[in-house]
Amino acid sequence: MSSFKDLRIVDNFYQTSAFFPMPTILVGTVAESGQTNLGSYSLCFPYYIAGKDYYAMILECRNSSNTAQNILAGSKVSLNFIPDDRKYFREAVRLGFPGDTTADKMKNCLFTLERGQADGERPLVVKEAFQVFECTWDSSLDNAHLDKAGQLEGYGPPYRNFNGITSKFGAHFILKIDKILMKDKYYNSIINGVTAKNFPDVPVDYGYRDSTNFWCSAFKKPFPEKIQAKEGDVNSVKYAAKRIDPEITFTDEACAKLTKIPRIFLKAALTQMVNIAKEEGITVIDEAALDVINDKRRAEKK
Repeated sequence: MSSFKDLRIVDNFYQTSAFFPMPTILVGTVAESGQTNLGSYSLCFPYYIAGKDYYAMILECRNSSNTAQNILAGSKVSLNFIPDDRKYFREAVRLGFPGDTTADKMKNCLFTLERGQADGERPLVVKEAFQVFECTWDSSLDNAHLDKAGQLEGYGPPYRNFNGITSKFGAHFILKIDKILMKDKYYNSIINGVTAKNFPDVPVDYGYRDSTNFWCSAFKKPFPEKIQAKEGDVNSVKYAAKRIDPEITFTDEACAKLTKIPRIFLKAALTQMVNIAKEEGITVIDEAALDVINDKRRAEKK
């Protein structure tokens, strides 16, 4: 006999029929007046993460919201990740209430706005955020450029499959990431090594649960769990290395240092190393050359 009960699936199932942890994000857009509008969202997740010529997030929202209408009209977006602070979450709940105009909701906004770093006319970013993604809506996908702002009572068909107006009251936006902005402390953490002490206070939002409350979980110090790396056979690394580029060779000692790379990522890692070796004028990748290449990889990450 099953230990679970079958719960009816209804609209907004992630809130009403499930416990679903999500990020807490203030989405910045530019209103018709030119003022930055902040709307609170949790349905915002990584979308294109590898293998394309850009990276992207997906935002799901009501198509009549200020946010959706501003994106349809202007395309530029800032995704502001706010830290765990009760007063910030209270303000996020206020900013998420539907129906208020940009002028009304932003009149006494708790958050400080400043210019980001991406080019062009864009929404301002939230100074209190620990990280910000500056984005542009890719309206070329799914013919979404045909969808226009102005319909606040719902949109009629035809609907897009995954980008633009996707239902009478819903919208999805594929947001190309133009810049990832990070506060100094956390920038240094990512570059130099993340520890529990230099991890940002990331809240977990559980969405709207009933007719009275939004729910959020306070941040707790994260704990690390070592990755149980499976060392591959050095012969497998040598086999793969020989097939990347006939002009670049790897020594046995260098291959032995690469056995912890998961097999699924091995070809991509070796290809990147070969490309850097060519840039540096290296034809034989030995242990010393491997150190040079890894230093270059770390520098590129910075």
